[in-house]
Amino acid sequence: MSTVYQINKGINKPIEFRGLYGQYIAYLAVGLVVLLLTFIILYLLGTGLMVIVPLVFALGGGLFFSVNRLSKRFGVNGLEKYMAKRGLPNYVRFSSRRVFTTLRSSGKVGV
Repeated sequence: MSTVYQINKGINKPIEFRGLYGQYIAYLAVGLVVLLLTFIILYLLGTGLMVIVPLVFALGGGLFFSVNRLSKRFGVNGLEKYMAKRGLPNYVRFSSRRVFTTLRSSGKVGV
């Protein structure tokens, strides 16, 4: 008797919805909530619907366009890598060699 196991293909693949990957779906959701709150606040302030609706549609279109562009440009983890790389210094300057000699003598790396 042989046992047949089902192979789960794509088990570690990121969530994808219409070309948007995981973090970009979250960005889009947060942006839509902000648009909804903007609509509510402007409506409660008494702004006319003829002003609010085109404004919200224009901002929503810009949101979809920008999030889709980020998703296409950076991919799944590219935006995180890009932001992390921007945080690195261009060079590190030491005034003495003591930093490196103490690493060798103590045997501990990163302390």
